Amino acid sequence: MPSSAPVLKPKKAQPVTAPQDEQPINYDINIPYIDVTKENHLRTNYPDYLPTWDKLWFDPLPPFNYEDPALRVQDKSKPNLLTPNVKVTEIQPQIGSVLEGVQLSQLSAAAKDELALLVSERKVVAFPNQDMIEAGPAAQAEFMGYFGKPNYQPVSGTVRDYPGFHIIHRDGNREEISRFLEQRTTTTLWHQDVSYEIQPPGYVMLGLLEGPDVGGDTVFAATDLAYKRLSPTLCSWLDTLRAVHSSTKMINHARLTGGLVRKDSVETAHPLVRVHPVTGQKCLFLNGEFITKIPGLKEPEQRWLLDFLMQHIVSGHDFQARVRWQPKTIVIFDNRSTIHSAIVDYIDDDYGAKLRHIFRLCALGEKPIPVYDQFE
Repeated sequence: MPSSAPVLKPKKAQPVTAPQDEQPINYDINIPYIDVTKENHLRTNYPDYLPTWDKLWFDPLPPFNYEDPALRVQDKSKPNLLTPNVKVTEIQPQIGSVLEGVQLSQLSAAAKDELALLVSERKVVAFPNQDMIEAGPAAQAEFMGYFGKPNYQPVSGTVRDYPGFHIIHRDGNREEISRFLEQRTTTTLWHQDVSYEIQPPGYVMLGLLEGPDVGGDTVFAATDLAYKRLSPTLCSWLDTLRAVHSSTKMINHARLTGGLVRKDSVETAHPLVRVHPVTGQKCLFLNGEFITKIPGLKEPEQRWLLDFLMQHIVSGHDFQARVRWQPKTIVIFDNRSTIHSAIVDYIDDDYGAKLRHIFRLCALGEKPIPVYDQFE
């Protein structure tokens, strides 16, 4: 919960050997860490969703009991959600679905439980043309509150008075993107959202407010299917490992760029393979950004293992789904059984990034379940 502890905006640090006018590259090119310009306010149709940095401080969230709504479903055919007028289109055979004829704002409690089951099964579900986009942040936050406690963002811009919102906003930013691509070969950033939390998100909502006509897709990979593709010999070893997830790098970068920090860094050891509470499947719990250590391995061994597993997931196009955004689309995905990346390909040579404006809400779930009880 928010506290009244004061937050001081730190001065921008400079590396000792760097020129005074040198700017650090962005940690994540998809989001801003400092305030947007007045021109951004003129160009967007959703000024209330432009990122703000109110000086709030969030204490660590204490452990809590979590019951997954999907576990309450008795009829697996999901009659309250998949009514006769609903059209279901699969994105890929084993991951991703598009549901037309459903308005999330109208779902009953039973239908929400069935939605949780569908997301657990299909991992990524897209809902085009949602009136909830226009319903405002209070309605959107209340909807996601049904699926778990909100996560409060430690560094990124949020909606004023609704710190559970994580705002993804790009508009122009030509110099920033040029600096980024001078050092990076791709804009992809494969990750699971806020995996460093003791109880990371289970269900996550993304809502597209505005976006380019072409580009700006989000690609998801199924970590349970990725696990199944590995040899039984390797899997039996991975089942015994833990990984330390930390937000320190992200928070240090925010301070370096003069951004606001609302939380102390969090460092948590999670099983490298987690058991999904709904499907019972084993899932690689891997992150390209937040893992700092695998206890028991030496640094070269750790680097080899993480590089191998990330490359396995990134190159596994046969267990990936690419979501193509349309205005007023909402996507709900399972953060426990997927890893994802935005695709920043909506850039031109003259102006920079075209307008792309998305909000994210995370519902915190269970503490990751290990394969073996002795990890507890």
